[in-house]
Amino acid sequence: MPHHPTADAPARACWVVAPGRAELRDETLPPLAAGQVRVRSLHSGISRGTEGLVFRGEVPPSEYERMRAPFQQGTFPGPVKYGYVSVGTVEHGPAALQGRTVFCLHPHQTRFQVPADAVLPLPDTVPPGRAVLAALLETAINALWDAAPRVGDRVAVVGGGALGLLVAWLAARVPGCRVQVVDTVAARAEVAAALGAGFALPDAATPDADLVVHASGQPAGLATALGLAGVEATVLELSWYGTREVAVPLGQAFHARRLRLQSSQVGSVAPAQRARWSHRRRLALALSLLDDPVLDHLVTHSAPFDTLPQVLARLAAPAGAEDVLCQRIDHPPAETD
Repeated sequence: MPHHPTADAPARACWVVAPGRAELRDETLPPLAAGQVRVRSLHSGISRGTEGLVFRGEVPPSEYERMRAPFQQGTFPGPVKYGYVSVGTVEHGPAALQGRTVFCLHPHQTRFQVPADAVLPLPDTVPPGRAVLAALLETAINALWDAAPRVGDRVAVVGGGALGLLVAWLAARVPGCRVQVVDTVAARAEVAAALGAGFALPDAATPDADLVVHASGQPAGLATALGLAGVEATVLELSWYGTREVAVPLGQAFHARRLRLQSSQVGSVAPAQRARWSHRRRLALALSLLDDPVLDHLVTHSAPFDTLPQVLARLAAPAGAEDVLCQRIDHPPAETD
């Protein structure tokens, strides 16, 4: 049962308490303040790359402030409450939001309170279980704004995780674009095909791409991406390595081919769109694009909230869970309060 807005309400949240260790903690939410909503979580999602770095304690001190999530509590390396993929039902708040299913950039928590303008209602055509892809799709949108694939381009996406596959799905919708996902896991071919893209193992990938997007999170993947780029092509780097040092092969044909290596990061709206697009408008676009059932191929695993610390440990392991694309966390129903 929803707790009255003038009463305290129980909640549980996941905290990374030290590098390599997370735990669930009980919290008590205060009475709801004016202009806020109280949200009961249905699902949250794990962003494997970033949350893996946070879990392992690999956020460099220079990035402690820039890496803060919107409603993060605590500081790196821990204890820290981190995450930014939450889908839930508004229990209390403004009448226009009451009972609506919403998305919020909030850490993993069974119930939370935020300003009403921090949530976005889901389109009626987007089921809550698919909406956990919203933050990744927003990142993919920003990447294509940075990369700007053109009609008819040959696009290589190195790294067939959930983010890379979403980039491939978007790029494949540009008329005439031929998109190839490049990954070391051959099983990704089936998902790539469902999303309208081709697939190749690194040694068999098609060279001379007009655009290469790297999203594998591995230095070897970046080397592959540079090797696939055609003359004067752009290699867009989506991977973030935290405290790891990465050797980049800038010898060989890098200069002769006049390649362009460009970073992309979702924290800022891409320069080409920044004058007209806000973060909220971009997120609303991502939510609207999630109305395609083919994207259910990307939500490969789900687990109950009580197992979240163990799930984080498994996903953050060096060689673990290569079969997982998007990991959804299913929160307990309200009756269990």
